[in-house]
Amino acid sequence: MLLAFDIGNTETTIGLFAGDRLEGHWRLHSTPYRTPDEWAAALTSQLTQAGHSTQEIRAAIVGSVAPPITQSVCDGITAATTREPVLVDARSKLPIVLDVDEPLTVGADRIVNTLAALELFKKDTIVVDFGTATTFDCITADEGGAGGAGGAGGAKGRFIGGVIMPGLRTASDELVRRTAKLPATELLPPARAIGRRTEDCIRAGVMWGTADAVDGLVRRIKAEWPSKTRPLTVATGGLASLVAPLCK
Repeated sequence: MLLAFDIGNTETTIGLFAGDRLEGHWRLHSTPYRTPDEWAAALTSQLTQAGHSTQEIRAAIVGSVAPPITQSVCDGITAATTREPVLVDARSKLPIVLDVDEPLTVGADRIVNTLAALELFKKDTIVVDFGTATTFDCITADEGGAGGAGGAGGAKGRFIGGVIMPGLRTASDELVRRTAKLPATELLPPARAIGRRTEDCIRAGVMWGTADAVDGLVRRIKAEWPSKTRPLTVATGGLASLVAPLCK
């Protein structure tokens, strides 16, 4: 079995795969204070609760946008499973070209989004990833790429850049932190744009504001698309289920 770790700034998502089949998945807080032993214990506990054991793990792969905890997670995986995890980053040998000005700065999350889009859809795609940041990853399904940073000859596609904006919770939390009287507010779909309570006003601003920003940015991205192909737009990430239904 394969363990796949997506280490985000807020949460770490773990997937357990038997071939192409997802057997289980879990979310843990991406706390910088957890030691390798604690990561190992948490992983062992989650596997046990799901009816599996660490002895079943044959490989592990890690993508991380949180460098302060990456090594602790990797050491915890090795301690629990005796397997050395493969770390995916811009220096990895991948069947894509990172066709941007500074390819080595492209995050693992955007690389994995590109790979997943090409594998699942096999067409030009805009991946909107709703997490601590909301990112827009622009992917062209070029055949027979010329190689380059992060890619090899015969690359399946290209990551051509995108957009980064504050995520839902980041925007909401920062609003509370920088004001004296605005309360922390649970992120729920707003009933209307004109709020009649402070919490409703915040929800409308954060939720509708994000949805409309996504719609507007997707429209602008499509207008700049490098070919006449109409790209597919897909949503992913921990907060996608909150915002995607509000988008056009």
